[in-house]
Amino acid sequence: MTQFFQSRMNIALTLMSSVLVIGVLGYRFLSDLTWVDALYMTIITVTTVGFSEVGPMDTQEKLFTVVLIILSIFIFAFAISVITEYILSRNSLQELKKRKVKNKIDSLSDHVIVCGFGRNGMQAVERLTAYNKPFVVIERDREVIEKYDEDLLFIEGDANEDEILQIAGIDRARYLITALPDDAANLFVVLSARQLNKDLFIVTRASLVTSQKKLLLAGADKVIMPDKIGGDHMASLIVMPDLITFMDKLGVEGEHTTNLEEVAIEDFKGQVECNSLRDLDLRKRTGCTIIGYIEPNGNYIINPEADLQLQPKSKVIVLGRPEQIRKLNEMFQIG
Repeated sequence: MTQFFQSRMNIALTLMSSVLVIGVLGYRFLSDLTWVDALYMTIITVTTVGFSEVGPMDTQEKLFTVVLIILSIFIFAFAISVITEYILSRNSLQELKKRKVKNKIDSLSDHVIVCGFGRNGMQAVERLTAYNKPFVVIERDREVIEKYDEDLLFIEGDANEDEILQIAGIDRARYLITALPDDAANLFVVLSARQLNKDLFIVTRASLVTSQKKLLLAGADKVIMPDKIGGDHMASLIVMPDLITFMDKLGVEGEHTTNLEEVAIEDFKGQVECNSLRDLDLRKRTGCTIIGYIEPNGNYIINPEADLQLQPKSKVIVLGRPEQIRKLNEMFQIG
């Protein structure tokens, strides 16, 4: 569509330029005018402003002027119609795109809202995409939105405004990630989001250690300090490089493939007997290994025993190669 309008625009500009060139050359050689006078006569003729001629004209010059006026009327009318059509179509396409995005967002539930599409926001979106988690991005920079608009659900606006959060479906959302560069802005987003959805799980970033406590008091469930994590990671690569490199590969391996999965015990019920980890026998069924267990109260058990009794609303952390994780998800219809 854009290429079609671009080609028509090029044709209109070419025709308009051609009329001006023909007019200047015609008056220059038919009337023996100077280049300036020829340009003047061409401009007043094609624009039909009614200014006086630079001098008397003979029959040949008058006929040339008539032809030039007729040509310019049709060509300029065509150019105006192309420009008008382009503007109206562009507005219509923008409205259609906004309506399409709104309908997609309105159909979401239990999704993730990502506030800010900077460095941290992009990383969060990459991980959410790898795990096939539905999400909406709130971003105020129009240039950023236009760059990635085709692939992601964007809402243009300030995440501090309740109206923007409501458009993102915060009442139906399950998680919120606020990755704005300013701690104060993140604080306001956390306060607003917590008021709009009491059950929302909120993860926010912080730059200063002093902001961490304030963000937690405002209602954040987790506060991440990217600078601290980055420094710890770099030091760990020196102290135990192979272990850290191995741990890095556990998260995501290639596009849309993962090595770790978090599974609620309820996902297994009705399909297998699950009184203990031994009953699940995921190693035999899928090739995956259970490396962690999360109790209902949030307590973590690393490398749990096979005879560990499973409790309702608990979870297991599963490790496996991408194909094993896919088999697990397909077998128990997870995610």
